[in-house]
Amino acid sequence: MAKQGQNANQNLDGLTTAARDAAAGKGLPPVHLWNPPFCGDLDMRIAGDGTWFYQGTPIGRPALVRLFSTILKREDGKHFLVTPVEKVGIRVDDAPFLAVEMLKEDEARGRMLRFRTNVDDWVDCDAAHRLRFEAAADGGLTPYLHVRADLWAKVTRALYYDLVDMGEERVVDGRAMFGVASAGEFFAMADAAQAREAR
Repeated sequence: MAKQGQNANQNLDGLTTAARDAAAGKGLPPVHLWNPPFCGDLDMRIAGDGTWFYQGTPIGRPALVRLFSTILKREDGKHFLVTPVEKVGIRVDDAPFLAVEMLKEDEARGRMLRFRTNVDDWVDCDAAHRLRFEAAADGGLTPYLHVRADLWAKVTRALYYDLVDMGEERVVDGRAMFGVASAGEFFAMADAAQAREAR
């Protein structure tokens, strides 16, 4: 058992070093261009509240979580940490990121919503970074923001209420829908009649 734990720590140390090397340049590493061999699963999990765990223990260093988030990739519905030389699988309970702050800016093309994730990335909500709304277990809706590639951020409940407050009705494909606008795009939440009843 001790040897297995030691190997896991060596794997994590190696991954951390490789991630630092990959992130040494400006911007995010080009993980979409990397296709290294799969090296197995790592005992790492991203919980539904955005907390990263390694071997069942929360990773308490925000800088390390931020570093790992830059080499995150999703393929065929599974999440991986990827470097130029290795790819390891991790578990993600819901979405890998959490949208925790929102700014509303007025621009020439109208309202722009900007979201900050739990790893301090800022994402403009636009045609390339869309909002989608999924039915939640409690009967409400859970919003998600497209961050990059096939990676999404779950929008916190408090921000969801802010989105509802700024929502409006528009006709989409001949149907009245309730949703929110940003960067000239309209992101439908629900049928307008249902939204009126819920409010």
